[in-house]
Amino acid sequence: MNELELARAAETALERNRARIDDLNVYPVPDGDTGTNMLLTVRAVREALESGDGDIVRAALLGARGNSGVILSQIIRGAVEGFEADGSVASALRHGSDAAYAAVREPVEGTILTVVRELADEAESRRGDDLPELLPALVARGDEAVARTQEQLELLRKAGVVDAGAAGLVEIVRGIAAYVSGEPLPEPAVTEPLSAEAVHQEASRYRYCTTFVVEGEGLDREALERDLAPIGDSLLVVGDASALKAHVHTDDPGAALRAGTALGVIERVEISNMHLQTAQREERLSHGGADDRRTAVVAVVAGEGNKRLFQSMGATGIVDGGETMNPSTEDLLGAIESTGAPEAVVLANNDNVVLAARQAARLAEVPVTVVPTGSLQAGLGAMLAYDPAADAETNAAAMEELASGVATGAVTIASRAVSVDGLNVDRGSYLGLADGEPVAGGTSFDIVASSVVETLLGEPRDVLTFITGADEPELGPILAQVAERHPELELEVHPGGQPHYPLLLSAE
Repeated sequence: MNELELARAAETALERNRARIDDLNVYPVPDGDTGTNMLLTVRAVREALESGDGDIVRAALLGARGNSGVILSQIIRGAVEGFEADGSVASALRHGSDAAYAAVREPVEGTILTVVRELADEAESRRGDDLPELLPALVARGDEAVARTQEQLELLRKAGVVDAGAAGLVEIVRGIAAYVSGEPLPEPAVTEPLSAEAVHQEASRYRYCTTFVVEGEGLDREALERDLAPIGDSLLVVGDASALKAHVHTDDPGAALRAGTALGVIERVEISNMHLQTAQREERLSHGGADDRRTAVVAVVAGEGNKRLFQSMGATGIVDGGETMNPSTEDLLGAIESTGAPEAVVLANNDNVVLAARQAARLAEVPVTVVPTGSLQAGLGAMLAYDPAADAETNAAAMEELASGVATGAVTIASRAVSVDGLNVDRGSYLGLADGEPVAGGTSFDIVASSVVETLLGEPRDVLTFITGADEPELGPILAQVAERHPELELEVHPGGQPHYPLLLSAE
């Protein structure tokens, strides 16, 4: 079988069901990102295969996002080892199940663990079946197992939903089955609106979902696990002596990073505020349809990760755009109309977009107010004030006030030589900006980025957010340094995927 085509099939199936799986996500915490995290984990595998890297296990490990992504990476690891052992699907699934159970400190039934185990049971009972016969049977068994998760886990029963990770795993199998059979992938099932119990869920006792990779030699997985165990829950530490992936829910991500740096070099850091994610999920699901909102938000955004951030905060109209790719008035008008809401707010997120946004507002058939946010970071800050039930003018005033309090930073590549106030930066070097003004330059990303960070922290701040670009630079050394120097500071790290800027920052 073609590994790349299998990965593409799995990715397509998850992409089509991502939003539904995100909505189902109430366990272990209702942060609404299980579908997204599983999709990004599979995408990392697909991208590695496309680049000619055949090490699927390492690609899944390094690319794993969140609790569900880390568990999925271990299912993939076990499946590869099992398939290499005897070439059977049964062996692949059994090894995948065993690896997943071994990765979780306290395995819970009614989750993705249960479903992968039942898939292994089904495959072992059908060892004589050819692949075209086996895969549909696995999909059927998987669907049944997912339905039963609601009976097996009390939290799911009370919420009236099935387990999100389990549902995501079966969509992967469904996508692969469709590819092998040559049949089109079935349309996603139409689901009933979630109950109030599923929407309104208590946030995790801990605030931050923290994941990172430690690379080095002779890494001790159990030692890192022991160091992380006292500071949080949902702990997963997986990998080998050369690379470990850690996931923990904690109130002290700085302590988690320090534990990692004590063993090796930390990379691929992601820190997300789960309390904010839970509130955003609840707001989004409570006002899921245009009929439930008085005002919709249209945002101009570059980067797939950034689009997901804005959507998670309630923006329903996303227009591609940003630096060097400004959208047209027609693009913006179309996005406003597509929301179907009685009123709208447009976040320009770039000074060059404001004029086109105001022209679109004048042409729209509904009241539209433009918030002239000059950066994507300011736009994200503005989204914290969004109230779907309020009118556009009220929203715009609150959003503009919040955006004005956001200090922004960025690291880019100088497209020409820069000389400002004694700062000389050669073309092709890193250029650091604070509130749009050059503050640092040079060939070292870490040094330039650290200079921008310290400039932003020149006055007291509560939260510092890092948004990585398409090239996703490694932030481990900088984050460890910031956590050490500013232990009271809340840190958040998100993969934004924006072009031109390896790193965007905001301080509030």
